[in-house]
Amino acid sequence: MEGRQENGLDLVLAQPRGFCAGVVRAVEIVERALARGDGPVYVRHEIVHNGRVVADLRAKGARFVESLDAVPDGATTIFSAHGVSRAVEAEAERRRLPVIDATCPLVAKVHGEGRRYAAQGRTVILVGHAGHAEVEGTLGQIDGPVLLVGSVAEAEALDLPAEARLAYVTQTTLSVDDTRAIIATLRRRFPDLVGPETRDICYATQNRQAAVRALAEIADLILVVGARNSSNCNRLREIAAEAGRPSHLVEGAEDLAALDLAGARTLGLTAGASTPEVVIAEVIAALQRRTPLRISTLPGIIESASFPLPSSLGHT
Repeated sequence: MEGRQENGLDLVLAQPRGFCAGVVRAVEIVERALARGDGPVYVRHEIVHNGRVVADLRAKGARFVESLDAVPDGATTIFSAHGVSRAVEAEAERRRLPVIDATCPLVAKVHGEGRRYAAQGRTVILVGHAGHAEVEGTLGQIDGPVLLVGSVAEAEALDLPAEARLAYVTQTTLSVDDTRAIIATLRRRFPDLVGPETRDICYATQNRQAAVRALAEIADLILVVGARNSSNCNRLREIAAEAGRPSHLVEGAEDLAALDLAGARTLGLTAGASTPEVVIAEVIAALQRRTPLRISTLPGIIESASFPLPSSLGHT
């Protein structure tokens, strides 16, 4: 980070930013499972896509694996917030692994919607990104044919008859705005298409994207704090760029040294739904060590949602 602005910087924080209710729930599930002291706790896949969160939980004793093959018989096993396929669930059941499911309730809702549409005899289209952990889980949760569509071009290329009975569901880390053009293309091509109501879209994704658009109206440059493998963090940076603002994704304070903030007067800062508040605070502190900051928070939605914990761990 070159240069020290003589008069400092205006730092404007997006509202909301950082952890969503699904992430809070998933992290607490791991922490409570560890606190029980019943032996090693294994988590299939990163509990959320943030290296700091994973490292902190690993330091407390959690063991992260990509396959149930790496879980010893009898060990407590936690499914990540992204959800898993029915095949993974069946394997855990066959091995009689004690499972705690940390799947975000909004992801589980998508699974239920997909199964309902499939039971109606409809071909299900999943709007999402190939290879994402949530998408892999959703594909494996729905009986019957499921087609993955990640772009307008892929929607245009679907080789289906115009009269096909179709339904769509979407990856939760995509907002209404992200999926609007794809769904419009599907509706134009296939009149018998049904899908969830707009209010069923993940509130956290929508709120954070709206907040970064508002931030782009006043900031010269925008920082998104979060992991590079986080879908929602990358999308926040893209939205800021689409709004015509230079934007950078930083995983933590250590990434700031490479950034040139010279010339910026108003710096906007936001964070993805899997970014812990402590990392946001460290980034702000690192900025303050470089130049005086006048910190304010943009008016926005104050999220109050919370999700209960699995009954085996007690409820909040």
